[in-house]
Amino acid sequence: MGSGLFGNKILKVFRINAATVTVGIIVMGMAAYLWGVPFLELMELKTVDLRFISRGVVAPGPDVILAVVDEKSLEEQGKWIWPRSKFAKLVQILSESNAKVIAFDVGFLEPDKNSTVRAAADFEDVVKDLGIREEKLDAYLMQVRQQADNDLIFAQAVRESKAKVVLGYFFQMTREGLEHVGEKIIKAQIKNARTSRYSMIRYTSDKAQSVPLQEAFMPQSNIATIAGSTRYSGYFNMFPDRDGGVRWVPLLVRCGEHFYAPLSVQAIRAYTGRAPTVAIADYGVQGIRLGKLAMPTNELGRLMVNYRGGAKTFPHISITDILHHRVSPETFKDKIVLVGATAIGIYDMRVTPFSSVFPGLEIHANIIDNILRQDFLQRPNWAAIFDLIAMALLGLIVGLAIPRLRALPGTAVTIGLLVTYILLCQYLFTHLGAWLNIVYPAAVLVLTYVSLTLYKYLTEERDKRFLQATFASYLAPELIEEMFNSKTMPELGGEARIVTAYFTDIQGFSTFSEILTAHQLVELLNEYLSAMTDILISEKGTLDKYEGDAIIAFFGAPMDLADHGLRACRVAVAMQNKLLELREKWRNEKQLPDEPNRNTKNLPPEEWVPGDKWPKIVHQMKMRIGINSGEIVVGNMGSSMRMNYTMMGDPVNLAARLEAAGKQYGVYTFASEYTMDFEFIDENSARKKVMDMVEARMIDNITVVGKSEPVKVYEICAMKGGLAAQEKDLLKGFDEGMQHYLRMEWDEAVAKFNESLKIEQIFDGKTTPSEVYIQRCKRFKENPPAAPGEEWDGVFRLTEK
Repeated sequence: MGSGLFGNKILKVFRINAATVTVGIIVMGMAAYLWGVPFLELMELKTVDLRFISRGVVAPGPDVILAVVDEKSLEEQGKWIWPRSKFAKLVQILSESNAKVIAFDVGFLEPDKNSTVRAAADFEDVVKDLGIREEKLDAYLMQVRQQADNDLIFAQAVRESKAKVVLGYFFQMTREGLEHVGEKIIKAQIKNARTSRYSMIRYTSDKAQSVPLQEAFMPQSNIATIAGSTRYSGYFNMFPDRDGGVRWVPLLVRCGEHFYAPLSVQAIRAYTGRAPTVAIADYGVQGIRLGKLAMPTNELGRLMVNYRGGAKTFPHISITDILHHRVSPETFKDKIVLVGATAIGIYDMRVTPFSSVFPGLEIHANIIDNILRQDFLQRPNWAAIFDLIAMALLGLIVGLAIPRLRALPGTAVTIGLLVTYILLCQYLFTHLGAWLNIVYPAAVLVLTYVSLTLYKYLTEERDKRFLQATFASYLAPELIEEMFNSKTMPELGGEARIVTAYFTDIQGFSTFSEILTAHQLVELLNEYLSAMTDILISEKGTLDKYEGDAIIAFFGAPMDLADHGLRACRVAVAMQNKLLELREKWRNEKQLPDEPNRNTKNLPPEEWVPGDKWPKIVHQMKMRIGINSGEIVVGNMGSSMRMNYTMMGDPVNLAARLEAAGKQYGVYTFASEYTMDFEFIDENSARKKVMDMVEARMIDNITVVGKSEPVKVYEICAMKGGLAAQEKDLLKGFDEGMQHYLRMEWDEAVAKFNESLKIEQIFDGKTTPSEVYIQRCKRFKENPPAAPGEEWDGVFRLTEK
């Protein structure tokens, strides 16, 4: 209850209500959106991946085919890296098949290492060393070098190709690790990559010329022999997001004073015959166009890839099949053929929304298809406004609904709004290619719901918290919930009702205090009281209080329980059985090897066996229980500052007296006739009596100290049907003895009680009911309780508590 009061004070001090909570969260969400929270941005990227997967595969256009170095090609053509003569042959075949564009996602960055060329050069050196000067020999050696130089062969094939060939290379983005590279090499690399420059750049202002864009240190271009063989080249760099996924590709990179185009754009340029133009505004890239084809990018010049599907969404044709003429030439007619590797171990693996292992070659195919079909994913100009409105609208709807609805309908409304918004964003993504933010509006919605639910808990549900704070320690949770639902709030004062009072006490507990240390006593009591209280609460009993080792409880308040008398008896049987289990547990527990000696009072071995955790008195612990039903006043007693839900009344005192009276008979569970005769209607609408539901024996008709009215008392032995054969014989024999006793047939009674004495259950107690009656019959035989001819009421008056 303290934390609830503290929460309420905070709400009052800061004048917080549902409206301020809602508006505060909406404003906070908008601020986070405009600022950009890295974690939420990453989560948003994950939702984009899920939207791709939910959308499914989209059939690509017919323009792009992939010629791939796959496992089959490696098996037939030899291990990677191949001599460039193979690529020369590939270019010739594709050119003859009327392919329109051949684009290489393969870099030819170093000269081909060919042994024939080296052998010819070595032979020429030997001839020169020998001083031989033959023009025919020189011409022959030059011819051998030219025919064996795979770089020249490939460059020649590219020059003579009817298809336009686009070469690929990559940029070194920073100088790190390249400090040794000189200006001469850098200039040479820049020169070799000049065929990928954008030639038409339009700035909207002078400021636009200095706008920050994607910068690179230097190109790692193809060797000069090959780079000069075509008018088209493009970089194949990709920049993954922070989670490693490739969702964006740069369509523009600035290196020095020039802007460069990627392989995909250059392939389309060669395919259409149109040169691309770039527009740069004050904020960054305004757009890139290639004739009528628009390429919408963000301010850094990056295009979001609208992936068509997973790997092999585009046709894959093994290069070995092309080299062996197994593929119809019509397959490549007027197509853009992308050449690259897909074999495991040699290809450029990328992570995409559809797969964590995706060929980089196919990403280029997706970009080309996006541009040719003008099918893009993009953030519309109105996206930010939409996102902010969505945050405000979702937050306000939840803010209006939750305070007015109960928990389940409120949750349903929140979930419904969340699902509806997600489906709307998915629809716009799939059908319009619009990427609208899901995470921030969803976060505002969920946070508003959680905050208002907490606010509701701190304010509108304080009654329930008060009930829990008042009753949680001694009332079953089901009863607390029932009280809350029925609006039964405790008030100072009480009410009279029929309930069952319940008292327990540990026999001879003062001896425990003398033998055990305070710490050991607390340890023992905690285990004992926890076990017994769990049983009490499980039967919907109400814990009144603990008084040392005693448990005081009642059944039937604060909520009505029709069978409260039966529940009390059931708890008594369960507690006695649980104590048997605990005694066995304590008997078997040993002191830990490294634990200090627990026998601090140095008791002799016959009282505390060395090595045992507990002394023998604990192994023999017994508990007495007293139960009585009647009209009792129950309620919150005390002051307005401190209340205690408790019971008062004469039936309560009788229950306490019965618990104490048990020791005079050697009985450990005493119940009054008022409990045993208690009638109730069960769940089947049948009238039942507690007596019929338990196994019990009538012990005596007594008057307790301080009362003149006699009451019959019973020992609760078990629930109905729970007696063993010997126990049944005990109850039968004892009952027969009682019949003789009440008729003042003392000798016959003693005979029967002697028979029952032999089978009494408790042998280690000071006495038993049978023994008590044997001694009493002997006294009454000498001093009869009634004169001859007078009627005897059978009442025995106790003289001590």
